[in-house]
Amino acid sequence: MKHFTSVKDIPNLKKAVEMAFEVKKDRFAWQHLGKNKTMVLVFFNSSLRTRLSTQKAAMNLGMNTMVLNVNDDGWNLESELGSVMDGDKPEHLLEAIPVIGRFCDIIGVRSFARFNSKEEDYSERILSQFVDYSGVPVVSMEAATRHPLQSFADLVSIEEYKTKTRPRVVLTWAPHPRALPQAVANSFVEWMRETDYELVVTHPEGYELAPEFMGDVKVEYNQKKAFEGADFIYAKNWASYSHYGQILSRDFSWTVNEEKMAATNHARFMHCLPVRRNVVVTDGVIDSSASIVIEQAANREITAQTVLKMILEHSKEGGKINQ
Repeated sequence: MKHFTSVKDIPNLKKAVEMAFEVKKDRFAWQHLGKNKTMVLVFFNSSLRTRLSTQKAAMNLGMNTMVLNVNDDGWNLESELGSVMDGDKPEHLLEAIPVIGRFCDIIGVRSFARFNSKEEDYSERILSQFVDYSGVPVVSMEAATRHPLQSFADLVSIEEYKTKTRPRVVLTWAPHPRALPQAVANSFVEWMRETDYELVVTHPEGYELAPEFMGDVKVEYNQKKAFEGADFIYAKNWASYSHYGQILSRDFSWTVNEEKMAATNHARFMHCLPVRRNVVVTDGVIDSSASIVIEQAANREITAQTVLKMILEHSKEGGKINQ
């Protein structure tokens, strides 16, 4: 595996999950892979779990790590191709990216949707430039349309806690005061479609996800019906795709509460965090024994390390990692 930007980059998902459980048994068994190698983590947006888990994962493999918070630690970077740079951005990604690539062996990039343009966000302009111009493997630490490291951890968490071979997994929209990207929801659906789980997506009308992510998954607009018999409830807000970036509803009747969870099959509650308590989910649910949000977050280290291990092993087989 050269780059990691979506589930499609993983050659064999079943084997990748098995590898994640092996990593979890002994995080420090593969330090020889990262010896004398460096990972740079580039953040265009803030982070807690992604930064800590990915940096820790690289360190577990014996790698050196450097963190660059763009616009705080360096120049304000221009990303638009063909731009006339007579404004507040003194450096272009076309120079910055290959320079960063010369200082490391793997680059992690985090860059959210900006909601200025659906076309721009869904073209993944920033992530694509890192893949095209860095000269080293690139790991998406969340992009405009996907959050693959999160979704990998979600999958491993479900595999850990499922009590049946084919669980019913429900992704439910929940209210939020801000317009949030579709990345986590898109990615979760994309990864779940690669499993044999029963996947249900529920949200108010107007919050349909992009067709390329939904595929043939049908939407259940009745949240109560969607929850019936569910084994896992994954709550997440996202802004409208059809009315791009807009908030069409702040309907608190979509908040996940104890009454709704009582209709499930003793479902586990999941969320990628950070979460707005008593907006997305009530205290009674997130603080209950059904909640696995902390374990889910802890698995971010495991899946990030699994991804880096796969990249390092691929690079070792093919020779130099910097190509």
